[in-house]
Amino acid sequence: MMAAMKPEYREANGFIAEVIRTERRKTADIRVEDGAVSVVVPIDLPVERIDSLLKEKRKWIREKMVLHRQAQPVSEKQFVSGEAFSYLGRNYRLKVEKGAFQPVRLLQGRLVVTAPQGKDQPHMIRNALIRWYKRQAEQKLREKVERYAPVVGVEPTGVGIKSFKSRWGSCTAKGRLEFNWRVMMAPNRCVDYVVVHELCHLKRHDHSAEFWKEVGRVMPDFETRKLMLANISNQLIL
Repeated sequence: MMAAMKPEYREANGFIAEVIRTERRKTADIRVEDGAVSVVVPIDLPVERIDSLLKEKRKWIREKMVLHRQAQPVSEKQFVSGEAFSYLGRNYRLKVEKGAFQPVRLLQGRLVVTAPQGKDQPHMIRNALIRWYKRQAEQKLREKVERYAPVVGVEPTGVGIKSFKSRWGSCTAKGRLEFNWRVMMAPNRCVDYVVVHELCHLKRHDHSAEFWKEVGRVMPDFETRKLMLANISNQLIL
């Protein structure tokens, strides 16, 4: 069983690395996803060794981050105080505080993040927001799956959060549901539609008339929700 540990964060010359400790790892594993750096390490690995590892791999990490920045969707966001970011369809203003890095917190209706000043600050803030959205997705989407699965009449084998380029979710052959974290920027009713859509794929692995009939049985107004999501999809980017 994997030990649930509170993530740590290490500043490493222009980027923030999230440290995830687990009993399952015997060696360290550095990952760069959506431009955000994480390092999965054995549960008792000293922070000095983690800092040394990040320093050794700094060039590789920076190259990966650059590639992600070049590939990411075009966004007009500047990641400065006052900008609005959507969460479940409601806008929240960003508040940037100067100082040692602290992850995003939702406080009094604002998304508060602390980061050192400098040319890399916008990238740090963007990555911090991505991490925050992913954490919300892990919690909220699991809750929604648990609520709708009995209604659909299925039992998924698991729920995961992914960074899909052009889809909101998927259903694997083994019955695992995977969702795009970006859907958390959409209105709540659209998120519910995505969950029901993927759950119904556990009964029908196609988009046949029978599949849509099952979606309609669970969610009679799904077509309205589906159209709403399609109309705003190009706005749900960071």
